[in-house]
Amino acid sequence: MTQRTTAAPATPDVEPSRIREGLPFPLGATWDGLGVNFALFSANATKVELCLFDDSGEVELERIELPEYTDETYHGYLPDAHPGQIYGYRVYGPYDPKNGHRFNHNKLLIDPYAKQLVGELKWSEALFGYTIGHPDADLSFDERDSAPFVPKCKVIDPAHTWGHDHRLIVPWERTIFYETHVRGISMRHPGVPEAVRGTFAGLMNAEVIDHIRKLGVSSVELLPVHAFVNDQHLLQKGMTNYWGYNSIAFFAPDPRYLASGKIAEFKEMVAHLHKAGLEVILDVVYNHTAEGNEQGPTLSMRGIDNASYYRLMPDDKRFYINDSGTGNTLDLSHPCVLQMVTDSLRYWAREMHVDGFRFDLATILGRYHDGFNERHSFLVACRQDPLLRRVKMIAEPWDCGPGGYQVGGFPPGWAEWNDRFRDTVRAFWKGDEGKLAEFAGRMTGSADMFNHRGRRPYSSVNFITAHDGFTLHDLVSYNDKHNEANEENNEDGSNNNISWNHGVEGPTDDPEINALRQRQMRNLMATLFLAQGTPMLVAGDEFARTQHGNNNAYCQDSEIGWINWDLDKSGKSLLAFVKRLIKLRMQYPILRRALFLEGHSSEVPGVKDVTWLTADGSEMTTEQWQDAQARCLGMLLDGRAQVSGVQRAGSDATLLIVVNANHDGINFNLPKVPHGISWSCKLDTTDPSIKGPQHLPFNKPYEVTGRSLVLFELQHTEVS
Repeated sequence: MTQRTTAAPATPDVEPSRIREGLPFPLGATWDGLGVNFALFSANATKVELCLFDDSGEVELERIELPEYTDETYHGYLPDAHPGQIYGYRVYGPYDPKNGHRFNHNKLLIDPYAKQLVGELKWSEALFGYTIGHPDADLSFDERDSAPFVPKCKVIDPAHTWGHDHRLIVPWERTIFYETHVRGISMRHPGVPEAVRGTFAGLMNAEVIDHIRKLGVSSVELLPVHAFVNDQHLLQKGMTNYWGYNSIAFFAPDPRYLASGKIAEFKEMVAHLHKAGLEVILDVVYNHTAEGNEQGPTLSMRGIDNASYYRLMPDDKRFYINDSGTGNTLDLSHPCVLQMVTDSLRYWAREMHVDGFRFDLATILGRYHDGFNERHSFLVACRQDPLLRRVKMIAEPWDCGPGGYQVGGFPPGWAEWNDRFRDTVRAFWKGDEGKLAEFAGRMTGSADMFNHRGRRPYSSVNFITAHDGFTLHDLVSYNDKHNEANEENNEDGSNNNISWNHGVEGPTDDPEINALRQRQMRNLMATLFLAQGTPMLVAGDEFARTQHGNNNAYCQDSEIGWINWDLDKSGKSLLAFVKRLIKLRMQYPILRRALFLEGHSSEVPGVKDVTWLTADGSEMTTEQWQDAQARCLGMLLDGRAQVSGVQRAGSDATLLIVVNANHDGINFNLPKVPHGISWSCKLDTTDPSIKGPQHLPFNKPYEVTGRSLVLFELQHTEVS
């Protein structure tokens, strides 16, 4: 493609637009039925040009200076513009990196409020505001036009017929997250037409939705769908930024996920999921952008107002604070950046009917220059906003900045990913010493971190695996990561996997090892769904998908990262087991209480909500809790325990969960409970069959196989 010059294009066949003053709000390009209002925030620019393109986005037709500047917003109104108009911006101002300013009008910029992008980024030296290879590095100024290489913005008509669709409100106590990737879930699904695989249309396929619905989960959590950039070094290796944690436009879905090329496709997907009773949760990345550090490209916010959008080093504003680990950090302490992020959230919740958000590296969003503050303006804004306070808000409560680990530190109204649950449960079933007491704490909702300020057990989002790390299958099949396919010398990805291959690294034909691996996967899944808190299941773990030991498949838009729907016998067996687990969780409210289990007698009805038992049926002593070799425990949940702040007896079933992480089996003495007559086995990970023994007398031993979990229900009448 011929490179454009920076001079205004000669367009003798185009009638000059009748530019009017317009309004400084709303920000972005807004179609009002008659024309389009354009508004762009910049506190430090001196001039803004609106650039109009033909329908292909390749030919620049006009450059129009926005005529008005109100409250740090440039704006203008085009009565002859309409939905479908392709545009971008050129922003003028000082190029003074040492003082934080990187304006370069030679670079076409993406509107931060763009609702749709067209085209894809084509890496070129022209994308950079400085001249690569210049002796002054990023202090130099590059005059090449970047327009041929950047995605363009597109004006949309927001009108959409939703019919009876509305955002779902699934109670937290009934919430189960199903984390998946828009592309990965359908790329290998035989029921999805090839033309729409890897898109929103593929995800809304009836067979895909039917699988998710029949699992029994409540909420589909999508890895990032905001428009994102593929890193240049990955493209050079034939890879992509598959996960999408490299956003560049917070209001626009990534064009690659739109099979139809229309925004309505996302809305239709949401409507189909809602019809199946499934919430839609978006994984959002507001902590940084794809522009990187001072050596990165100028694509949008850097060229619009670098000093406002990004956190810069106070002693030398040439450089960026990098709490995200990706080169830059958005400055949500700036009111207009805060407005952009909250406007984005409201847009997806209100206009796109999204039901909640999971925030990547959320600690950044609550950090001032002196550290994390739960009263940060962003967290306060979300809590007081009449719309956002009603949707699900989930934090990934850590980052690589100072004081970055904040699990349990987010304010009321937020749920948080609980990596302590993941690590403790993995270590316990692996057989590590001294994990029994902490395992008990994780099973009861991690009260040590979340039981304060009226927060509830569901504030803890429990998970065994996530998109980042080993899959469930690989967790029990590999001691070490195997990321060779990423071409980073196997140096990427975490080395702390707390995994165990059970004797052989990777696939094996040994029937005993495979049987133990299958049982361990059932143990891990049973722990996840029987624990207090909010479970999160990763798509494919329900039938033991593998990434062949790759624990960092962020760049694997390939069969490594895609879900394989060709299930073998063991995969089908695990799938049936997981469905059964979820059904049990829904059947017994005591497994998803709104109150923390505290282990002491309440005044009404005078029973313990949870009692911890040894193998002989007696209560655990302090010395036994401190025994580093102890790996067997009984968790007795009394269904008569108080279920709310109102002092009244519950009426739920009484359950006994027995875990045994020892190598050898243990005879566990089933305790006598006054309000019952016997025990019924509802689940035994040794035998994934539907039914176990249905009439087990009190004070009789039950053989709990080594490395297994058993669930019992107290019977009040004879079982036929």
